[in-house]
Amino acid sequence: MFTLPKLPYAYDALEPVISERTMKFHHDKHHATYVRTTNELLEKAGTTAKSLEAVIRSAPEGGDKKLFNNAAQAWNHAFFWAAMTAEPEKPDGGLAKTIDKAFGGLEALKAAFVKAGAEHFGSGWVWLAADRSGALHVRATHDADDTVVHPELTPLLVCDLWEHAYYLDHQNDRKGFLEDWFGRLPHWEFAGYQLAAARGEGQPWLHPAPEAEQTHARAR
Repeated sequence: MFTLPKLPYAYDALEPVISERTMKFHHDKHHATYVRTTNELLEKAGTTAKSLEAVIRSAPEGGDKKLFNNAAQAWNHAFFWAAMTAEPEKPDGGLAKTIDKAFGGLEALKAAFVKAGAEHFGSGWVWLAADRSGALHVRATHDADDTVVHPELTPLLVCDLWEHAYYLDHQNDRKGFLEDWFGRLPHWEFAGYQLAAARGEGQPWLHPAPEAEQTHARAR
C-alpha cells in the first residue's frame, strides 16, 4: 500500500502564499483521498504495485481512467510538496544559465509560467520541465495529466491549478496566486537536481515506494 507522504515543512511554513488552513485541507484531505482511493482500486483489482510510476503508466493501457486519475494526482501532489521550500531561493549555476538560454532570464520564465497557468482553462497543473537534451519548457496539463506519462520530459517544478490549491487564500485570483507562488516558493535547488537528472546525471525524483516494497528493500 502507498502511504501519504509527510510534508517536508510545517503546515504554516509557506504562508502568506499558502495558509496553514489550505495546507491542512490540501494535504490531509485532498491528497490523502487520492492515495486512499489508489490503494482501494489496486486492492479491488488484486494488483500488487512496485511503484506509483508503474501504476500511472499501466492504468491507461488497461483503460482504467479512475485508477490513472487517482494515482497521477497522488504523484502530482507529492511532487508539488517536494518542489516547494519554506526558505526563498534563487536558481544558480547551470540551472540559471539554462533558464537564461531558454527564456532570457528568471523574470521572463516567471511571465511564461504565470501566463500558462493563468490562461489554462479548468483544473490541472503548470510545469517547468526539461526534455532529454536538457532544454526547458513550460507546459500546462489538464486534470490529473502529468509528466510520468510523457517520458520525454523530466519535471523540475510544478504548481497546482486546481481551485482547492488556492481558493481559500486567493479566491478566484489564480494569476495572483501564481505570481506570489513563483516569487516565493519554488525549490530551485531541487529543480537543479531534476535538470541534472534530465541530462543523465543522477536519478530523477520518484514517489516513495509502497510499504511492502520499502520493507523488502530494508530486509535485503
